[in-house]
Amino acid sequence: MTRHYLDHNATAPVRAEVIEAVASAMAMDGNALSVHEEGRRAHKLVEDAREEIRKLINAPVNGVVFTSSGTESIHYALHGAANAHGLKKIYVSAVEHPAVAANAETTDAAVEILPVIGAGLIDLDQLRERLRMHQAENGGAFLVCLMFANNETGVIQPVAEAAAIIHEFNGLLFCDAAQAVGKVPVNFVMSGADIMSFTGHKFGGPLGVGAVIAGPNLPLDPVLRGGGQEMNRRASTTNMPGIAGLGRACALASESLARADEIARLRDEIEAAAINAGAQVWGADADRLPGTLCLSAPGFSGSTQMMTLDLAGIAISAGSACSSGKAKPSHTLTAMGASEEEATSMARVSLGWNSTQEDADAFIREWPKAYARIKARAA
Repeated sequence: MTRHYLDHNATAPVRAEVIEAVASAMAMDGNALSVHEEGRRAHKLVEDAREEIRKLINAPVNGVVFTSSGTESIHYALHGAANAHGLKKIYVSAVEHPAVAANAETTDAAVEILPVIGAGLIDLDQLRERLRMHQAENGGAFLVCLMFANNETGVIQPVAEAAAIIHEFNGLLFCDAAQAVGKVPVNFVMSGADIMSFTGHKFGGPLGVGAVIAGPNLPLDPVLRGGGQEMNRRASTTNMPGIAGLGRACALASESLARADEIARLRDEIEAAAINAGAQVWGADADRLPGTLCLSAPGFSGSTQMMTLDLAGIAISAGSACSSGKAKPSHTLTAMGASEEEATSMARVSLGWNSTQEDADAFIREWPKAYARIKARAA
């Protein structure tokens, strides 16, 4: 059976060029901090990759810190900021990835959830009012967590507008850009974010490597200590092969960005077929990632959708891969006002750098038939 992979938001297939870059780096000798020739070669490879990241997202000089994953990046960003700036409050949007709220809760700062409007967007007016109250109450140093794009709906947040409000009240903005980098243009400087995180495996890079981007001279306390790696900001022997692969993926990201309109067209074809078959689509009224579709279908649970299509050779998700297997409503859709049934019958279709018309056609062929069977049994 031909397989059709429509779960890029969980992890994208690794590019062949990235595999080659990782394998080549693994064949090299030398620790990137060693001063002999082998070490200098390894160090150059790491710094070349850092430069590719800087070029892709307009990161500041010395602002890229390599980590082991998106989740570690989130942990480092929140704990590093909390410790360095004495944060008293962390505000977390209601649609953030679960790793953001979970790691915020383990800092010494109080955590407050910020609601979103129906499309899943942060309410900028309410944000300004809440921060005005925070200032009036002399609430102390604070940080706001607002993702670039949602992992379930693909909705892109007004990060720059939120940053302007946050900075008006002398706060910091952390932006989880894991789903955006390599899929849509991301400009760290223009976004206004003080700290940003992402990971390589969402756009064709390898698993096990991510990055934190910090503004010029922004203090961040290291979470991992013991060595001088990453400019004394993150101790641990440098993952040279993974970083080489991430750098190569960043260098190739322009190819994916150039396909954005084509990928959006495939997404829209899938969306139209699902709506015609009776599905409800979430986030369609907002600006979205080109390859992300979030739908729900009454009587057709997300887990059943996933299993049914898997048997037909199609890989989709019943939510974020980090929470798949848990039979509970989507917190993102719940925050958007969905009922429990709607939030439980959520499925996510996500295309990416190597998605094809054949992939879209497979979903268009199989999903409506599967839902028709579900509705026929319930009649």
